[in-house]
Amino acid sequence: MKVFGIAGYSGSGKTTLLEKLLPRFVALGLRVSVIKHTHHDFDIDKPGKDSYRHREAGASEVLIASGTRWVLMNELRGAPEPALDEYLGRFSPCDLVLVEGFKQENIPKLEVYRPASGRPPLWPDNPNVVAVACDAPEQLPTDLALPVLDLNDPEAIVRYILETLNMEGDAPC
Repeated sequence: MKVFGIAGYSGSGKTTLLEKLLPRFVALGLRVSVIKHTHHDFDIDKPGKDSYRHREAGASEVLIASGTRWVLMNELRGAPEPALDEYLGRFSPCDLVLVEGFKQENIPKLEVYRPASGRPPLWPDNPNVVAVACDAPEQLPTDLALPVLDLNDPEAIVRYILETLNMEGDAPC
């Protein structure tokens, strides 16, 4: 299982980019999973539903299953958040895991960067950023030592990720 990150500030377009990349990887015959990290408190459950009531009553894990999907919810109940490796260990076998967020984890990352946002780039302080996907590459420093990819060219980004992970022979573009 190969792992590759998509990093950037909130609102930079990470999720939109993943929506464009995923069908292209799948069309190449790859089985792809995604981990999305959020700093926000979130809940996929609804108050009043049986699974919600089970969690509220104290269950550490609740698995909801149907004929079309299943989900396992785990309550940390004050325990520290697991490391990325622990999350990866819960996945079924796959070819590629794309990680959205987890900016500081030691995995290769593509930074989604939009100069118009006014936010500083991650790459100067994050050695795990191996390339930048940008919508205005002419606004990037001319001495940037990282590959710059067109944010609007998902095919080129897929090729870059496959090459970086040495997967180009497994799924030629």
